[in-house]
Amino acid sequence: MRNNRGVTASTAPARGSGRAAKPDQVCADAVEVARLGLDAVDPDHVGEHLGVVAEGERLVTHFFACGLPGYRGWRWAVTVTRISRSKQVTICEATLLPGPDALRAPEWVPWQERLQPGDLGVGDLLPTPPDDPRLAPGYAQSDDPAIDETNREIGLGRVRVMSREGRLDAAQRWYDGERGPNAPISVAAPASARCSSCGFYLQLAGSLRQAFGVCGNEYAPDDAQVVSADHGCGAHSEVLVEQVQTVDELPTVFDDSEVESVSVSRAHGSVDEAEPAEPYGHG
Repeated sequence: MRNNRGVTASTAPARGSGRAAKPDQVCADAVEVARLGLDAVDPDHVGEHLGVVAEGERLVTHFFACGLPGYRGWRWAVTVTRISRSKQVTICEATLLPGPDALRAPEWVPWQERLQPGDLGVGDLLPTPPDDPRLAPGYAQSDDPAIDETNREIGLGRVRVMSREGRLDAAQRWYDGERGPNAPISVAAPASARCSSCGFYLQLAGSLRQAFGVCGNEYAPDDAQVVSADHGCGAHSEVLVEQVQTVDELPTVFDDSEVESVSVSRAHGSVDEAEPAEPYGHG
């Protein structure tokens, strides 16, 4: 609604009650009093009066436009009140609040949820929470026959081991990643060049051995990485490459069985073979 001074007023549920409170007219008219409350805060960035909101009985909040750089859509809020039967309005508090279309920072996310694969660097510590669903107590059955059998044999166990949920999560992540069957290098490899039939394929132990192993080929791009059994690459141990037959180079053979005599005429001034050799002065 709009009062006789042109100030926009709105109602809000009164504190402690379920009914809407009507703005106190005296407090709603105290626009200049509310503006004076911002002079001590930031007088250079206080804009036009935007309206009032009733916070309770004789308790009204005035809103002013904010001109601070970087605070688009924010509003200065000044709450005023008065005592019963008094016309004197006093200021309760002044603050800066975001409006409906305010530019605000993204919602804060705990650091545990912000971490991404690869964020852990040298010297960083990443403790796991006690209730991490990916882990289960080591003294309990892990639902992995290989781990349970080993624990029973030697009587030892880790404090925590991967739970079934943790193993399934890791398996799905590996299978969908760059070392699964849909990776570009796997799609481009021959259909028969799958890791499960490669001599360099080292199977994992436990329940994951049926689907995953480690590449042990130093020339393969996935060397020392976990790969799925149906992953593949061109460095497969049994990959067939068309062999190009080499051509042996034979030694050069000269056929001198037939020699054709060619007479050569001597030019004027040539030395006859019958003539004795001229002394050269070496003797």
